Amino acid sequence: MARPTTLPTWARVLTYVGVWVVLALASAVLVFLHTDREINVASHDAVLQPTFSGKVVLESGPVLPDVRIDSGSPIGVDITLGKTDADSTGALLQRYAYLAGSPEGPVHAVQGAVEEMAVSALLRGAAIAAIPVLVWALLGAARRRELLDPTPSVRGGVAVLTAAALGVVIWQPWSPDGEEPVAGEWEPLATFLGPEVPVPEELVPVEVRGDVTTDQTQRLITSAVDTYDKSKVFYGDAAEAAADLPLREPAEDEIVVLLVSDRHDNIGMDQVARAVADAGGATAVFDAGDDTSTGAEWEGFSLDSLDAAFHDFDRYAVTGNHDHGDFVGQDLADKGWTMLDGEIVEGPGESTLLGVPDPRSSGLGNWRDEGGLSFTEVGDRLADAACEEGRVGTLLLHDANLGKETLRRGCADLVVGGHLHVQVGPTKVAGEGEEPGWTYTNGTTGGAAYAVALGSKPRRQAEVTLITYRDGRPVGIQPVELQTNGVFTVDDYVELSRPE
Repeated sequence: MARPTTLPTWARVLTYVGVWVVLALASAVLVFLHTDREINVASHDAVLQPTFSGKVVLESGPVLPDVRIDSGSPIGVDITLGKTDADSTGALLQRYAYLAGSPEGPVHAVQGAVEEMAVSALLRGAAIAAIPVLVWALLGAARRRELLDPTPSVRGGVAVLTAAALGVVIWQPWSPDGEEPVAGEWEPLATFLGPEVPVPEELVPVEVRGDVTTDQTQRLITSAVDTYDKSKVFYGDAAEAAADLPLREPAEDEIVVLLVSDRHDNIGMDQVARAVADAGGATAVFDAGDDTSTGAEWEGFSLDSLDAAFHDFDRYAVTGNHDHGDFVGQDLADKGWTMLDGEIVEGPGESTLLGVPDPRSSGLGNWRDEGGLSFTEVGDRLADAACEEGRVGTLLLHDANLGKETLRRGCADLVVGGHLHVQVGPTKVAGEGEEPGWTYTNGTTGGAAYAVALGSKPRRQAEVTLITYRDGRPVGIQPVELQTNGVFTVDDYVELSRPE
């Protein structure tokens, strides 16, 4: 009997690789479609499951209608919303409207989660596919012929029957699947609301599904659509107008940083802040804290939006007194932000940067183990850290008052913060050293009244500030304010002068 022709080594290797690739892709698809991920979406605990429907489906529960829209790709995702802290359906719908007006944060978060699931599925699929290929190769041709010998044996029959029995037990075809709830038909949002409710053009592709038809619910959804339209128009127009602001143009050897503070969940201002940053030539951002109102996990949408707006910038931040607990700082750190914790780091343009979380609620970084420190004591420790270096370029704090002692000792070029919700400075401070320092407080970027800023427009004047660096040192400041009527005010560029 003639022996079968043996393939060359390179041909066998290519065959194994080709089979592995096909099996890996098939396995990855199965794993991907049977994977889910828990994240925070639209102030809800939510579960994401990828699909190949090309649709993003938001399953909101038994009270509100489900929402569906094209994803723009063959990959879709089903998002099942869970618990939230909203105390009423009306408040929840208004929150949805604000989020829909500035969707970059939730979109960025969902895209990131789906991409992570896809990468994980590919890796797992590759590992799964490698098992049969390796087993086939390790067995060798002789052993494979023995195993595939058509001559029946008792041992072979028992093995086949055992494998079949295990498969049936795992499959359990006799167990009926859970009954799917009867869902309504998908219909355009305009049809659901009726002809008397004008729907913005960008919401025309949105479809809804549900059997909620009470007048009260219809009124709430109508109000939310109106809020969405106002928010989208106000912040969209402001972001467009920011491109033409008369801002100082940085020189080739200068670096510009955008300073934001006290956003208090106003995600609408993020696109405006980014537009000002682009117009002013900024490539980095300082966040002086109070991105939230309570520091709770449901406010993760605010951090998602901030990160989406500045994901390609160099990013530095401290937490504020309203960012209670560890969630805000940890979430931003997980997103790649440099969270300042009492140690000097390299900042934009080879500058030196020092900061700490606000001690009134957010902990104290490397000093956290030593509890009970007063605001003044923390300021003293901060000054010790700055003066040990000799002089620090910038102190990024939530409250600039925390840097008073550092400036008094002459150990900082510039102290910046927020907290007061109004602009203070820039003010020159003559310290003990030969060079003066400067202090500056940015107004509320979210246009917040107290700790509340989420809305269809700022509740008060909203502000961001451009800080210019040259040769590793801050050399100028230019504040930019957005009034509640949508009009910008650009302050003069202030040079941070020093002795020659």
